Amino acid sequence: MRLVRWPEETALLERLRSDGTPRLLLVPGATPAPETVGCEEDWVRLPAGDADVRARVLALVARSSRHRAGPKIGADGRLRYGTGWIALSPIEHRLARLLSQHFGEVVPSRALSTAAWPGEGMNEGALRVHLTRLRRRLRPAGLDVQNVRGRGYLLEHVTG
Repeated sequence: MRLVRWPEETALLERLRSDGTPRLLLVPGATPAPETVGCEEDWVRLPAGDADVRARVLALVARSSRHRAGPKIGADGRLRYGTGWIALSPIEHRLARLLSQHFGEVVPSRALSTAAWPGEGMNEGALRVHLTRLRRRLRPAGLDVQNVRGRGYLLEHVTG
């Protein structure tokens, strides 16, 4: 989450927009209100009290985390999220593609197994092994694969 003096810091604003970083624009009293882009951007007119700015920041962080865009899976075998990318094995690629298509939603184990090994039967042990490996690779990028007992797995953004 970044504070941006608007309109003075337009270059910073554009960079934060392209990175998907949540941002609060600080707008001087006589300046016309800016047009905001997406759920990860808001503005507050100055002068504003510390409590008002803090409340606006907390609301923006909560809203942007609920609407965060999921990772993109390229045909080249790479997962892109934020400003980075991770090379994936063919099986990890198929698993990550299905999980990212349903980012933040539970994907049944059977659907993941079918995506990973088309035409083969369900192998819960092999699926768990590959998801554990995928989890380790995605964690540094701020992503996690969670097991939802009895239902399947979900891919989500983790904070901190």
